[in-house]
Formats: sequence, structure tokens, C-alpha cells
Amino acid sequence: MSKERRLAKIFASDGKSVTLALDGYHFSTKTAGIDNTINQLPALICEGLDCALVTYGMLKNYRHAFERVPVVLRVDSTVSIFDSSVPDTIPVFSVEDALKTGADGVVCMTFPGAFNEEKTHLMAMQLAQAADRWNVPLIVESLPFGYAVTSEDSNNPLAIAASARAAVELGADIVKTRFSGTADDHLIVESAGVPVLALGGPKTGIDGYFKFVQHCMQAGAKGVAVGRNITQDPQPAKVVAGLNAIIHENATAEDAYSLYMTK
Repeated sequence: MSKERRLAKIFASDGKSVTLALDGYHFSTKTAGIDNTINQLPALICEGLDCALVTYGMLKNYRHAFERVPVVLRVDSTVSIFDSSVPDTIPVFSVEDALKTGADGVVCMTFPGAFNEEKTHLMAMQLAQAADRWNVPLIVESLPFGYAVTSEDSNNPLAIAASARAAVELGADIVKTRFSGTADDHLIVESAGVPVLALGGPKTGIDGYFKFVQHCMQAGAKGVAVGRNITQDPQPAKVVAGLNAIIHENATAEDAYSLYMTK
């Protein structure tokens, strides 16, 4: 299968994607809501879910749950599962593992500017070479100075933009990264030159999250790759419905919130 066909699974026909990040088990023990959300996948798919980031174990143990949604395999993991700051990462799976499990792509992290920049860049580059050999899309989650926002620099659009471009130069087909929420976020998308998915979002109510997503789309993002704002919401399918409205239907955050409240 060509890489273009696999990319067309990750993104809808409009080139945008509502992607659900279920891969938190690789990085933390704070995973409340993930399994419950997996059990509700049919409802999320009906509301517009396009893709899911998953673990190898999920594809083995929830095989039937993922039959109707494209999946991207997380191939790296933290070195310390009880430290939610993700102090460092290691490769744990391969492109071949992704193909064996029927995944449509692979995803890994890299940390420009951090102490482990060299190692994570090498990991991403080697993964990109293997992904190109097998025509498998590669998402690089490129986060300046480390996993968490710990300083102004790590949430600076200029630093995020440089990190996004570094991921592309290493071979990323898609970049997943943070957006600062400021007017300069368009620089991230412009610097990358490939589809950018906005991760996470502010720790706020669902109305505030929808406003953040609308901002990201206006800055040029091609969608989101989000975990806790869906998995830890009491109504994950309603969050997906709101995201689908913003990302695929150009709805406002207010429209999405109204949809969330009335569905």
C-alpha cells in the first residue's frame, strides 16, 4: 500500500483529522478514562472520530474495538512510568510491528533543545528511514526542551516552530506539537510545511478547550491529537462531536459547546 493511501486513512477527505490519543500508558500511570473511552469507540466514530494513537497492547487486547477506525502505533515509551514528567524516552516497537498489527502509521517523540535531543533525533531519523521503506506515515511529536511546558521558552511559538521544522527535516510526514494559544502560532504551521496536529490544550472547561481548538484551526492546524480532554470527560463522544464541528465543519467554539450541551 502506498504512503498516500495510508495518510488518507489518518485524515478525512478534507485533509483534517480528529485524532484521539490513547497512548498514555506509555508515559504515565495517570490513565483514568482511557479504557472506558475504548469501550465507547463506536459512539466516538459515529460522532466523527478519524483516527486513534494506540499502543501495541491495545491492538492485541482490544482488537475488535479498533476495526472501524484507523490507528497509529506509538513506538516509543518513557524510561520511568511513575514519573509523569517523562524524563526520557526509548524505542520499544518498530515499523514492522506496526504492519504486523495492522496499524496505518507510527508515532514517536523528539525533544529539540533538551539534554536528550541527540538521542531522540536519532530515534526519529531511523524510524523515518524505516517508515519510508515500508510506505508508512510517520508522526513526530516534537516538543521543545522536553515533554512538559516548564518554561516560557518551551511554550514559545518560535521555539515550537523550530522544533516542528526539525521534525520535518528528520523525516516526519505529520507533526504533532503544542500550540501556545497566541497570535504567533501560525508560525508553527508555516515552518513545518506538513500537516500539524495540535496536542493537548489548556486545563480548563470544555468551552475553553473548544476555543483553543478553534484558535489552532485558525492558525492553520489540520486538526488535533488529544487525549485527556476526551478520555477524562464524562461524555467523550460529545467532545468528539464538538471537535468534528470545529475541525470539519468550520463551526465556532460556541457552536461546538452548544452541540456538546444539547446532544
